[in-house]
Amino acid sequence: MDAAGPLYPRSLAPTVQEALADTPVVCVIGPRQSGKTTLAGQVAADRAFVSLDEHNLRRAAEDDPDGFVAGLPAAVTIDEVQRVPALLVAIKHAVDHDRRPGRFLLTGSASPLLAPAVTDSLAGRMETAQLHPLTESEKGRRPGRFLRALLHGAFEPGIRPGPSPAAEPTLPERLVAGGYPEPLRRTTRRARQWHRQYVRAIIERDVRDVARIRDPHELGRLLELLALRSGELFNASALAGDLGLRRETVDHYVAVLERIFLVRRLPAWRRDPARRLIASPKVHLLDSGLATTLGGLTADDWQSDRDRMGHLLESFVVQQLVAQATWTDPDLRFWHYRDKDQVEVDLVVTRGRKTWGIEVKASGAITRGDGRGLRRLADRCGGDFASGIVLYAGRDVLPLGHRRMLVVPLSELWER
Repeated sequence: MDAAGPLYPRSLAPTVQEALADTPVVCVIGPRQSGKTTLAGQVAADRAFVSLDEHNLRRAAEDDPDGFVAGLPAAVTIDEVQRVPALLVAIKHAVDHDRRPGRFLLTGSASPLLAPAVTDSLAGRMETAQLHPLTESEKGRRPGRFLRALLHGAFEPGIRPGPSPAAEPTLPERLVAGGYPEPLRRTTRRARQWHRQYVRAIIERDVRDVARIRDPHELGRLLELLALRSGELFNASALAGDLGLRRETVDHYVAVLERIFLVRRLPAWRRDPARRLIASPKVHLLDSGLATTLGGLTADDWQSDRDRMGHLLESFVVQQLVAQATWTDPDLRFWHYRDKDQVEVDLVVTRGRKTWGIEVKASGAITRGDGRGLRRLADRCGGDFASGIVLYAGRDVLPLGHRRMLVVPLSELWER
């Protein structure tokens, strides 16, 4: 079960409800404790609920998957379905005999549910929606329309009224809090203890559902090191050297961390003629609160350790926008840009060939060099470049010397 707590409105809920209205199987995937069970209860409160975290139910499903599914009510929610993969084949058989929409609402905490073998067997029968930890817009009970505004060119230059209310969390406080619902109810010290216990439980239990790991302790050490390097280029050889592991082992472990939604590798954007581009992905922890705990950072480090906090801010922005895409436009793809001149754009968003660029600044001041990466990206894209923005810690939306580029406050991420 996901943690109980304040019921935040989840922006993904309408997407799930729409899918249940015309699709036999809907699967909500995402990290443990991100709110999947709570969301399922909100969108389908009138149906039976089965949790495969319960030992007796899991054993019954493992022993006779077809019989287990046949004995379920006409409309049911099955929680943590990745714990009994054989159920997916049984669900397919059941749906082939009765294709009424909304029969099965599944939740899962591991991305193997997206594997081709699974999605192919349920092709035309299942729709998948990914739930992320709470975004800042959801925490503020806002609709989360920043990404929509970017895609539609809705940002306009202008001076905004005074500073945010004093009761609003500061940007460093937002980074440290993260998006898991349960620790948001706790003091900072207790929230950090929750993060540590969460990681320990995930590595000791959930990893077994997706992969064979020789030493879970090694996986935990790697996650801590990735927290220190969140927002940097992924270098498996360097990580292997620091941990005394083989490069192949590091690659395998990172793939496992991706499958359980703790880590994201953001691929490098490149277009075939652009041979000077760097091909290495960047690595980001999905949740900034988890990253600050594992990396030993606090809100007080915002001034004293600006380099690490700046990288963490980049990871934070990437996560906000990837999450918003789930209810804005699931066809969007996300990348980073970096060339051999060290010119980079923190986040590149594409839909087909149409391209948007986003740079992230921790400062509230704008310099002449800001937007250099966006201009390079625009040159690479030509007519496919839609627009670019520099996110910064100021309050006003300002022009950036290019008709398709603006400077936009970071606060727009949670105020829209």
